Amino acid sequence: MKKILMLMVLGIFVSCKEAPKEVPPAVVSGKPDTKAAKNAYPEALERVFEAHGGLENWKKKRTLVYDLPKPTGIETHTTDLYSRKDRITIDDVMMGFDGKDVWLLDGKEAYGGDPIFYHNLMFYFYAMPFVLADDGINYAETEPLQFEGVSYPGIRITYDTGVGTSPKDEYYIHYHPQNYQMTWLGYTVTYRTGEKSDNVKWIRYSDWMEVEDLVLPKTLTWHAYEGRDIKEAKNSYTFEEVSLSEAALPDSFYAVPENAKVVTK
Repeated sequence: MKKILMLMVLGIFVSCKEAPKEVPPAVVSGKPDTKAAKNAYPEALERVFEAHGGLENWKKKRTLVYDLPKPTGIETHTTDLYSRKDRITIDDVMMGFDGKDVWLLDGKEAYGGDPIFYHNLMFYFYAMPFVLADDGINYAETEPLQFEGVSYPGIRITYDTGVGTSPKDEYYIHYHPQNYQMTWLGYTVTYRTGEKSDNVKWIRYSDWMEVEDLVLPKTLTWHAYEGRDIKEAKNSYTFEEVSLSEAALPDSFYAVPENAKVVTK
């Protein structure tokens, strides 16, 4: 499956033979940032971007693919980094976002989750810190996070009203004080409740790999916690067969398949 997918990407890239053009950044709306917004990020966040291969390098990429092994099977996630269209394949189950609607193809009714919540959930965790360059984001300092004798400086992330599915969610990125590599992500979940939450969950980013000169996570580890007091590791997800391409897959790849259902709630 993965080899076929990347051959499709390569074939599209070679056959199009387009003239070089300006590459827009990966934003929620799919529209490029203005030049005025180029330096709108906090200096610390810019240094975090650089520690992971550079935001400009990330902006050149168009298609991200990875496998996510789970007890229920191997999930293959594909995301268009400009439009944020996506598709997940899990054995006989498929779900995705075509740019307008979230859809689910599940003839055996085997999937028990929420496609609206899940279709891009792991992408946002995985594509840190680069997704923090999206439009509609506000940045502020937050107190350092203490763990095993190290103090990790942090940046608080909030969203403008109407941005994304859960604009009241908050994120806290904490980076290593010496090399500025991202180490912790704190996040709240407000989906469907409509109410802000002060329950911050914590993910440790401590296992990295290099993909196309970008430093991306290999393993994400959720930890137990009491407020900002980080406890033992609870569970981890490992990402495999990761690939980045400057080529786009056709819209038909993300389109609602025949017999799939559009999910509205």
